[in-house]
Amino acid sequence: MGARPRRRRAPAAAAAPGPLGALFAAALLAAAGAQQSATVANPVSGASPDLLPRFLLEPEDVYIVKNKPVSLACRATPATQIYFKCNGEWVHQGDHVTQHSTDRSTGLPVMEVRIDISRQQVEKIFGLEEYWCQCVAWSSSGTTKSQKAFVRIAYLRKNFEQEPTAREVSIEQGIVLPCRPPEGIPPAEVEWLRNEELVDPALDANVYVTPEHSLVVRQARLADTANYTCVAKNIVARRRSASAAITVYVNGGWSTWTQWSACSTSCGRGWQKRSRTCTNPAPLNGGAFCEGQNVQKSACTTLCPVDGAWSEWSKWSVCSAECTHWRSRECSEPAPRNGGHECHGPELDTRNCTSELCSHNNLLTIQPDLSSTTMTYQGSLCPRQDGPAKLQLPNGHLLSPLGAGRHTLHHSSPAAEGADFVARLSTQSYFRSLPRGTTNMAYGTFNFLGGRLMIPNTGISLLIPPDAIPRGKIYEVYLTLHKQEEVRLPLTGCQTLLSPIVSCGPPGVLLTRPAILAMGHCVEASAENWSIRLKKQSCEGTWEDVLQLGVEPCSELYYCQLEAQACYIFTEQLGRFALVGESLSMAASKRLKLVLFAPAACPSLEYNIRVYCLSDTQDVLKASGCLAELQPRWQEVIQLEKQMGGQLIGAPRVLHFKDSYHNLRLSIHDMPSSLWKSKLLASYQEIPFYHIWSGLQPYLHCTFTLERLSPSTCELACKIWIWQVEGDGQSFTINFNIAKDTRFSDWLVPDGEVGSPALVGPSAFKIPFLIRQKIISSLDTPCARGADWRTLAQKLNLDSHLGFFASKPSPTAMILNLWEARHFPNGNLSQLAAAVAEVGKQDGGLFSVSEAEC
Repeated sequence: MGARPRRRRAPAAAAAPGPLGALFAAALLAAAGAQQSATVANPVSGASPDLLPRFLLEPEDVYIVKNKPVSLACRATPATQIYFKCNGEWVHQGDHVTQHSTDRSTGLPVMEVRIDISRQQVEKIFGLEEYWCQCVAWSSSGTTKSQKAFVRIAYLRKNFEQEPTAREVSIEQGIVLPCRPPEGIPPAEVEWLRNEELVDPALDANVYVTPEHSLVVRQARLADTANYTCVAKNIVARRRSASAAITVYVNGGWSTWTQWSACSTSCGRGWQKRSRTCTNPAPLNGGAFCEGQNVQKSACTTLCPVDGAWSEWSKWSVCSAECTHWRSRECSEPAPRNGGHECHGPELDTRNCTSELCSHNNLLTIQPDLSSTTMTYQGSLCPRQDGPAKLQLPNGHLLSPLGAGRHTLHHSSPAAEGADFVARLSTQSYFRSLPRGTTNMAYGTFNFLGGRLMIPNTGISLLIPPDAIPRGKIYEVYLTLHKQEEVRLPLTGCQTLLSPIVSCGPPGVLLTRPAILAMGHCVEASAENWSIRLKKQSCEGTWEDVLQLGVEPCSELYYCQLEAQACYIFTEQLGRFALVGESLSMAASKRLKLVLFAPAACPSLEYNIRVYCLSDTQDVLKASGCLAELQPRWQEVIQLEKQMGGQLIGAPRVLHFKDSYHNLRLSIHDMPSSLWKSKLLASYQEIPFYHIWSGLQPYLHCTFTLERLSPSTCELACKIWIWQVEGDGQSFTINFNIAKDTRFSDWLVPDGEVGSPALVGPSAFKIPFLIRQKIISSLDTPCARGADWRTLAQKLNLDSHLGFFASKPSPTAMILNLWEARHFPNGNLSQLAAAVAEVGKQDGGLFSVSEAEC
């Protein structure tokens, strides 16, 4: 705990636990200036240091993940009281959870205290200083402070500050793949994947990761050719960078030259050559081929051979005393050279002779026969001169709240006339933010019996349950659908609008039970692919996240039930809402509705086919069997097409559009080339990814302009292919067959087929009021045998919302309200009755008495 604790007499305030005593003690401590770096003790003078509080458990640094609160705990002995102080302020006594025990080994009292810290508490001081808490423990001998524990909000941004990029590198060259992970708290850990397998420097000495998270390959090998992905993760999320393709190539290298060949001629001028191959090494993975020639030639000259020939014989020599004489000749005319042959035959010729010298000296009387003997000598008498040596040549992005009593507007008939309603509405301060006119608006006057507002053919409704409006109050309520261009909804990063923007009000009215706002969405929801948030516009006009779907609600004011094509929002505060999503992976997708229009007649040679790309929410386009209904939100498109003489071609189709950053491509095929031709210069058209993904551009479309080759051509059959470009080359294709007998009126809802936009009192509900009250009074009380609202929720497949239902005064009412919102007007009461009957079987007297005791 650092330095030895100092002591002083304990103040009277320390003997009485509570915030005031704690504050008083803290003031005394501050005045005394007793504080140490980690643990500070203030003992009573003369008291035993063993009686000072000693911390057995001190608070530790923690992170808040998403909206989940965190707990801090400390435990000390001996201690009469322990309180937390956060950022210099004492935590209220009621926020402490205290547990007392006794240390078995020493018999001293042990006190343990816990507090919870929420995200909102930390965000209040965000940017001013870090949020910290510490414990202060009291005993009769003094006080001790624990170490500070810092509470930080954990997050991890989506976008990398720097991602690795594709490269081509030569073999044995060093590779550095930079990666700067998204900003996050705690800082993200980084790991690398090679072809989706973890790169472990402990297993490969040729790679290492720098402190700046770059992946370094010391010397590139052919095996290092792969797709590399930087992965950043902390306790909040896991992010992947774009993959970088690394190609390790080998440039070709020449082998050594062969020896020069022999000269092409054996006599005179000729040529000789040598060669090499690009195999040392051979080029790989797109490496460069060897530069230069693979064959060299050189001129050569070969001297012609000269055979030797004898000269003439010399004269005979004088006869010697031995009675012989000789003569000689030379192989010199010409002498052999350049490999010519030597002369054949003797060089010296010797014969017998007689002379005086020979006769006088010879005393023999018998003369030898010298004629039969000849002495000869063969050989060269002079050295041969070889020719000269051969030469070798060298190469080469609302509503203001009403004041008190302003929301009790009129005690009038249940259905108000549109003009009167708008006239009254225009006197309110929030009117300027609502759309003009009543085209996409429903309105009505309601009391404690509740009711329902519906914008026809959009799937948008507002259910006001019985007793949601206080008795004696009458509210005039509206429900309106906004065009996207009327409301500025800022989106950041990969956020996308998943629902219509809907307002219900007036804001500031008092509801004693949640109303249920129903609207469609276009998300293919899955927890691993999406983070979906409910946004509400504040009184100041800013959009705030009031709920994150899939996370335990941090407020009792809002709840959302997300289903395949619709969401049901429980809210006790009316206002302007929208559903916004952020993709967590490239597998996240949203539904698009694809609609084709073309002229009903073709007075000119040109014929235009228009393809609209709409978010697939119920307010956009609803298909039932072979009938597709264009909704009020798209009246501008309808009017535009009517002005151009357009007709709807075929049934609308659904496309699942992924967050893969790839554009939407459209192309036309199978058109009779002898009758029609396309004026499109390219083979396809594209709608940029971000124009579609944001969901904020309402009328995205492409036009294909065709030309008839003959005025008599009145039929057209072709296919429109629409797909999103994928990295692996696969595509989602939708085929449209266009024929002359399709009519625009076949696909449109007849005028006036809009239904009733406002229902008041019992007519707005499928369940009769008295039966509803009986079910509620019977099932709200928990029953040990399970015959209560929890079993009903299970029978209706709503058991995943038990926590929300339990937080309300009447869980059964919440269940029935949700059933009404989901199943009006076509709900099957028999199925609901069967579910209630199944619950009743578990307690035979459940519905026979006014109160059932379990």
